[in-house]
Amino acid sequence: MNADAVQTDESTETGRWAAIQPWLSTLVRLSMAIILIAAAIPKMTDIPQSIIAVRAYEILPEALVPLVGTMLPFFELLLAVFLLAGLFTRVASIVWLLMMAAFVTGVIWAWAHGLSIDCGCFGGGGEVAEGTTNYPVHMLERAIFVALGTYLVIWPRSRFSLDGWMKAA
Repeated sequence: MNADAVQTDESTETGRWAAIQPWLSTLVRLSMAIILIAAAIPKMTDIPQSIIAVRAYEILPEALVPLVGTMLPFFELLLAVFLLAGLFTRVASIVWLLMMAAFVTGVIWAWAHGLSIDCGCFGGGGEVAEGTTNYPVHMLERAIFVALGTYLVIWPRSRFSLDGWMKAA
């Protein structure tokens, strides 16, 4: 195979990726927003339960627990709005990854300290019966969420985004 053929193959692959990547990033961005909305709304509708879920981790000082339990769902919803709009997508993805790091840290903490809790990530939360918590599955779910955020940090350009509109303007 000569150098021109190799260059043409690379150009074709680059061209395909350039065409697919913004659509894939759009799918990832909207998926992350939907996940955040699904996490925020149940907590917003039951703030006392959200506070119980945060308290169950036994990681934060009690003085911070009500603030975090109350504000977390509103923060999640705000981040979802940024992702839905495609506004500051890379920054929103970094914030997502920081949140995932905090959640993973909380789960590892609870697991390492022998706590039996429902994470409360999608509502509910708090102490549960011994043996009903499946931390490995929860960690796998978080790994998938980290992969989504990492993808969007690397390839934030997406369709139907305010980032793209502002760049074009």
